[in-house]
Amino acid sequence: MAGVTQPVRVLIVDDDALVRAGLTMMLDGAPGIAVVGEASDGDQAQAAADKHAPDVVLMDLRMPRVDGITATRRLRARPRPPEVIVLTTFDSDDNILHALRAGASGFLLKDTPPARIAEAVRQVAAGEPILSPRITRRLMDRAAVQAGAYAQAKTTLAGLTPRERDVVVAIGQGSNNAEIAKALDMTLATVKTHVSRVLMKLGLDNRTQIALLAHDAGLA
Repeated sequence: MAGVTQPVRVLIVDDDALVRAGLTMMLDGAPGIAVVGEASDGDQAQAAADKHAPDVVLMDLRMPRVDGITATRRLRARPRPPEVIVLTTFDSDDNILHALRAGASGFLLKDTPPARIAEAVRQVAAGEPILSPRITRRLMDRAAVQAGAYAQAKTTLAGLTPRERDVVVAIGQGSNNAEIAKALDMTLATVKTHVSRVLMKLGLDNRTQIALLAHDAGLA
């Protein structure tokens, strides 16, 4: 019938039966949304997606057999993949980034207000990725820290000679003194001298700190 919009079909994947029941009750009463199925672990997500053809999957992260990141990656590899919103209590930076790299279109915390979860389902189904404000701030802060470390590292290394810089890059790549000497056509004694000068110029204590600085500067 013209003008009739199909509801967004939602699959809930969570190992907590109470969470699944609560989400089902909440979302089934939201306009334009229909919960079409549930799965209690990531290993059931594929079969449930085959059976119910969801538009959006609400995915928990920590489940006993197959975790949410692995399940998300598998679902997103399908010929007609559903959108995935990770809904979890675990908001570490690694969890956020792994979920987004696995193909999740959204990342929300379980304390997100019900109306906001429903709106996120509709937004993601319409092709608009969604992150909770707290998650967005975390990612912005992380990016700012990384950008600051990069700028500081570049400034710190600016006073090195080209040869000293070559040694820093090699250390950042994990090379030992003998490997550096061979790659840069130096004597072992010359490499040791360069390393000592780099440590002194930069005020560092050891090679590990040189390697970290090389990574921060994007040289290794």
